[in-house]
This record gives sequence, C-alpha cells and structure tokens, in this order.
Amino acid sequence: MVSEREVLQSVPKQLWIGGPVDATGARTFPVHNPATGEVLTQVADATPDDAMRALEAAVAAQADWAATPARTRAEILRAMFEQLDARAEEFALLMTLEMGKALPESRNEVRYGAEFFRWFSEEAARIQGRYLQAPTGTGRIMVHKHPVGPCLAITPWNFPLAMGTRKIGPALAAGCTMIVKPASATPLTMLLLASICSEAGLPDGVLSVVTSSRSSAVTQPLLDDPRLRKLTFTGSTEVGKTLVAKSADQLLRTSMELGGNAPFVVFDDADVDAAVQGAMLAKLRNGGEACTAANRFHVQNGVLDEFTTKLVDAMAGSVRMGPGTDPGTTLGPLVNEEQLRIVRELVDDAVVAGARVLLGGKEPEGPGWFYPATILGDVPPHARILREEVFGPVAPIIGFETEQEGLAAANDTEFGLVSYVYTRDLDRALRIAEGMESGMVGVNRGAISDPAAPFGGIKQSGFGREGGIEGIEEYLSTKYIALT
Repeated sequence: MVSEREVLQSVPKQLWIGGPVDATGARTFPVHNPATGEVLTQVADATPDDAMRALEAAVAAQADWAATPARTRAEILRAMFEQLDARAEEFALLMTLEMGKALPESRNEVRYGAEFFRWFSEEAARIQGRYLQAPTGTGRIMVHKHPVGPCLAITPWNFPLAMGTRKIGPALAAGCTMIVKPASATPLTMLLLASICSEAGLPDGVLSVVTSSRSSAVTQPLLDDPRLRKLTFTGSTEVGKTLVAKSADQLLRTSMELGGNAPFVVFDDADVDAAVQGAMLAKLRNGGEACTAANRFHVQNGVLDEFTTKLVDAMAGSVRMGPGTDPGTTLGPLVNEEQLRIVRELVDDAVVAGARVLLGGKEPEGPGWFYPATILGDVPPHARILREEVFGPVAPIIGFETEQEGLAAANDTEFGLVSYVYTRDLDRALRIAEGMESGMVGVNRGAISDPAAPFGGIKQSGFGREGGIEGIEEYLSTKYIALT
C-alpha cells in the first residue's frame, strides 16, 4: 500500500516538456490539501516563455507523430492504459490529497479515466475516409482525414485525471501533439500522468504539461501563435466564452465543455426507490463537484412528499463526511475556500427566499473546506440555486403538476449539458428525452458518463463531443482530393 509521503515524492514537481524541466526563474506555487488547508508541496510556476518552449516541442514532434503508423500509436496508448491501471491506487491517493474527494470516488475516476486510453487505442486504427465515383461521372472523390496539429488542453480541478485522459486519448490517437495546462488547484495528477506516459513509450514532445498559477498569462501566447491549431477546454461558461473570443484571431478549432444546471425530473409513475438511488448518484458523485451533477430536483406532486422523505433518509443514513483518506468517508471537502463560499451563499440565498432546510445546511468548523450533504424543500422559483450551478452536495427540490410543466421547468435554463428523468412509461421516457434541451439524457439512470459515448452539451454548456466514435473527430481535419 503506497503512503502519502511516497506518492507525493513520486510526482515530478517541475514542468514536463520532453521530461521534467525547471520553470524559467525557478518560480513555484503551493498545492493545498482541501481536508486541512495545509500545503502538500510546491510545483513549478510556468512563465509565458515556458509555454512557448512546450509549443516548440509540440511543433517539433508533430510531423513524426502524425506519420507514426496508427497501430503503433494504438499500442502506445494501450501501454499508457496498462501503466495507469497498474498504478491505480497511487493515482487515487494523489487525487484525494490534492482535490479532496473520498478515496472510493478517486478509485472510480482512475478506472473511468484510464478507459479513455484503452478506448482511443482501439479507435486509432479506425480513422476512415472514403473513395467514390463522382455522381456526374466526371472524376473521383477521395476524402482523407488527418490530424489538426498541435493542441492545447485546459483542464479543470474536479476530475484531475479523467478530464485530461478524455482529451489526451483522442488527440494522440488522431496523431496530434498536445500541451496540457491543468488547474492550479490540482496539478499533481497530470504531472504524474505525463511521467507514466513517457514510461509507456510516448515520444518526447508529444505530450507536455505546463503548470501555472497564472493561466491567462501562460495560455495567451499559445493562442496567439499560428502553429497552435486546436484548443479544448473544460470549465466554466464564463471562462469558455473568453477563450473562444481569444481563439478567434487564429481561427482555432475549439471544443468547449462548459457549465451545467442539470434537472432531475421524477414523474409520479416512477419507481421512487430507484429514483432516490439515482438521485444519490447524480447529486453526490464527486461530492456534487461535477458538471453532470443533478442541480435541481423537479418532482411531480403525486410523489413529492414520498421522494423528499426517502431522499432525506438516504442521505442522512449513508453519507459520512470527513477527510477523503479516512476509511468510511463518502463525502470529502470542497476543493477550496472559494468553492465553499459559493455553496454557502447559494444555500443562504435560498433560505432567505423561503426554502426550508430539510437536511444539513450548516458547515462545520475547520480545518478544511467541508460542507454537509444538504436538502432544501419548498424552494421558490426565483432562488439563485435554481439558476446557478451549485457545484456542491446540495439538492433543492421543487414540485410540478403536469408533464408539460415538468418539461418546461427542466428546460428553463440557459445551460444544456445533461438531464435526468425517471418514469416507468416508455412512451413518456422517449417523449421527455427527445424534448429535453440538453446534449445528454439519463433515463432511469443517475450516472451516464461512458468513454464509449459522446459527452457534451448544447446552449451555454458548450459544443464539441468527447468520448465515443465522435471524440476523435474533434482532432481530425477533412481533406477532399479530386481525382480524374
């Protein structure tokens, strides 16, 4: 069993550009443990010059990596999967230390994140074009797919591993080089990942990791450089809009996986016990710090009291809050003090507006940035918590009368990432799923993420897809060759 000290020692603390390298000026910034607020370690704080070093490496490696046979790229990705799988416990502990989630959650993320390397190792050899006779008979049409070129991935703190592998996997499978800028709150996991990718045989320069406390200063020179050809970002809608605007000068290919405000709709013909189990998954996965987390619970009035009572009992009876490394913990701390403040303010605003606290609602005294599993009833429609992404373990519940009202309430948001619906009626399930204004819909399921499925949203939740056969297309350009 690896110890906390051993796992922290195994992580490169320098930038990763063809291997560990010092940041210009040897600047560093601290990484904190959310369970205590204490500093875990210091990592390199990149400068704009360091970012350009990473781009130089990506550009230098691009032609050879694109020319590498697809089967060879696939075998390297498979080896990366096997390395990650073999060191799963090490990665799980590291994520818990720097992000706070309970160890079972971290282990689940390692399994999920590793699958993107396995899935895209299998897709690397299946990149297809087409060849056909022109309908006019005047020539032939050949369609060829080729890698877009060097990519920049900006990843969030809530899934330090999976949000990286979900981007690295398809990029490498397609023949693209990539620079990753991880969130400053959780840079350690990505640095360790880069080192095991190198051990698995990934050539130098194909993957770089640039850690920095000043994201905009480091990424702006990359976005301004015409040699960068793709930007992929997971994070808030506000930041995503800024990045799209910045990417316009170079007309970069962009993929944006942005904020969510997922409705969880329970109809009066639903299996209420199953709906409660699904609600626990959809709300409390990753401590609620997930863009796919159910953000608001719309329950038809016929089962509103039953669902609410059972959800309160389920959360009160099964959720144990504490440091993520403690045995038995199911709910760790929030990632930092700012996230704790946001959750507190949204709950307080709802209570002032008239909501009733049915469970939780009061944070414990420190140390650490903890907030308990919380359920709010009688939430008024104007409460901020129904409009904004809470990103914490808080479940606001509101009732509705008719199917049309339930669907309208679910769609009453500028976001459109994922929706959940519970009903025993197949016709209703299909009708509601088709009417949901979101990129993904879970029907009688509280967890929907799958590397083999296309992940992404519509409206203010972004564009582009990650995972599935669609995921690799984000890193491919289409070329038409006209033949006589």
